[in-house]
Amino acid sequence: MKAILKFRFSLVFFALLSPLLGFSQKTEGVVIYERQEFWSKIIGQLTYLSNEEKDRVKQTWGKNDDGWKSKTKLAFNANESLLTNVEEASEYGWSSRTEDYYIYRNFEKEKKIELIEMMGKTYVVEDSLKAPNWKVLNQIKDVAGYICMKAVTEDTVKHQKITAWFTGDIPISAGPERYYGLPGLIMELEINDGDVIITASSVQFKKLTDELKLPKLKGKKIKDVDYDRLIANHIKDSIKSYRNPYWAIKY
Repeated sequence: MKAILKFRFSLVFFALLSPLLGFSQKTEGVVIYERQEFWSKIIGQLTYLSNEEKDRVKQTWGKNDDGWKSKTKLAFNANESLLTNVEEASEYGWSSRTEDYYIYRNFEKEKKIELIEMMGKTYVVEDSLKAPNWKVLNQIKDVAGYICMKAVTEDTVKHQKITAWFTGDIPISAGPERYYGLPGLIMELEINDGDVIITASSVQFKKLTDELKLPKLKGKKIKDVDYDRLIANHIKDSIKSYRNPYWAIKY
C-alpha cells in the first residue's frame, strides 16, 4: 500500500513539475525582430514640413510603400536582455555601417544601460527600470506562431500611440526598442497605428554564452530625464524650422 501511495505521489509530483520544466525552457534564447518604417505615411502626418522637406522625401523614397526594413537581435534569459542591431549585406553585395545601438536590461537588479546614436552624438543612458504604463486589452492574435494579447501605452515625449502584442508562452518581460514590462515577451510592436511595425520573425530557445555581454561603451552618460529633454527639444526645434526631426532620431 505504501509503495502504491509513493508511486501515485511521484506521478502527481511529476505532473505538477512538468509544466514548470517546460516553462523554464522558454526563458532563454534569441529573438530576431524586423522593423519596417513606412516613410510615405509618416511624412504625410508631419503637417509642419516645408515643401523642400517633402520633396526630399519623395526623391529619397519615391513610391516605395514596402517600408524601410532593418533587423535587431534580442538575447534574453530570466533576468536579463540585450537588444542590438543586425548588420545585413545589401543586394549588391556590400553592407553599410549600422548605428551603434545597445539596449540592456537587468530585471533582477532593476537597472538598464542603453547606448544610442542620435543627433550626431552617442549617448549612454544609465538608469533604473521604469516600465511603460501599459493597458492590457481583451484582444488576441497570432504572431510567428504564438498567441499574443494586445496592450497599449503612449510615448508622452514623441506623442505616439504604442501597441504591443505579447505572449505569455515566453514569460520574459522584454521586448524590442525601449519597450518592455509586460507579463510575456513582446512579439510585435506598432507605432502610431502602423507608421512603424516591429515583428518577431524568429525565436530560438538555447543556452546563451556571450550574447548578453555588453562591449565597452563610449558616449556621454545621461539619465532618462536628460534623454527625454533632448528628444523633446529636438522635436520642438525641428517643428519651428519646418524640418523632419526623425532624420536624426528613431521614429
